[in-house]
Amino acid sequence: MSRIKRIELMMVDLKPKVKRTDAIQNFVSQQTPIVKIIDSDGVEGIGYSYTIGTGGSSVMKLLLDHLGPQLINRNPEQIESIWRDLKFSTNATYVGPITALALAAIDTALWDMKCKRANLPLHVMAGGATNKVKLYTTEGGWLHIEKDKLVDDALNAKELGFYGAKFKVGKPHVSEDVERIAAVREAVGSNWDIMVDSNQSLTVDESIRRAKNFEDFDLAWIEEPLTAEDVDGHIRLCQSTSTPIAVGESMYSIGHFREYMQKGACSIVQADVARVGGITPWLKIAHTAESFNMPVCPHFLMELHVSLVCAVQNNRWLEYIPQLDDITTRQLKIVDGEAYAPSEPGIGIAWDWDELTARRINEHTAILK
Repeated sequence: MSRIKRIELMMVDLKPKVKRTDAIQNFVSQQTPIVKIIDSDGVEGIGYSYTIGTGGSSVMKLLLDHLGPQLINRNPEQIESIWRDLKFSTNATYVGPITALALAAIDTALWDMKCKRANLPLHVMAGGATNKVKLYTTEGGWLHIEKDKLVDDALNAKELGFYGAKFKVGKPHVSEDVERIAAVREAVGSNWDIMVDSNQSLTVDESIRRAKNFEDFDLAWIEEPLTAEDVDGHIRLCQSTSTPIAVGESMYSIGHFREYMQKGACSIVQADVARVGGITPWLKIAHTAESFNMPVCPHFLMELHVSLVCAVQNNRWLEYIPQLDDITTRQLKIVDGEAYAPSEPGIGIAWDWDELTARRINEHTAILK
């Protein structure tokens, strides 16, 4: 029986290649905690998570001082047991993003090990529903981008084969959002999907108002219209519009997702593997969504999510936001607007260790054994 013998921790800081803005924040830096776990048989597993500018050092401290030491001499095959024990050991700080991001880096590394030991890619190990999924892009839809440039980016995305694009909304007046969406819809035609994302910036009455104004554009969904804590507000919104409502980017527990589904507060589930604490809870959320006949369309992390959405039957979309190009040696395979799950054993991310070493923040580099 193998045992975990060594854990290597590091964090790299990645700067977005384009300016990223939404109605409440700017995405200025991707602090990326990375965990390498090595067992007594010499099998390695690598996991990671992310922040969008703050909190990376807190995640690393939690890994170093509290979660990492608990892994030494554990059986890496017992992923459920490890996840449960780590979660209970951080009960005072769970549910929340810092703990979830730390758990996710560990859990993803353990799944990477499990897949490598079985000589299987993640999408097969976790279910094997398909090997490809449709792509939509968000990279051309940031809130600061002017209307004419939005249209140009949408037309370019359509030409490249993407099946849709997402645009940020939440301008000071509804008319500004409407003008931007109308211009894109007129340019791309009726047979191409448009999604919009409010990033939790609206009140209930304003979200109902804007959804009413958006209905003529046949949107694929309205994403995060309200704060994630406002379940009742989402219920009111869902009951007032024919446009699907998508949530999940800012939700951190299976119970929170279940509540939304049970109460009819959403129609599309956007679980983020890093923010829910890893692959183990992500799969449970996806299967729960399937039981409610809801699709799962994950937020961000396309390099990891491609395998997860291909593992489950209720997949629909993968969000295209390049994230790891500078620190990997192999990029996401895209053919005719569809992303293909990696076929290599493990989570399918080919890390460039020279680049990682060059970009690491030394004060957050550590070894546990």
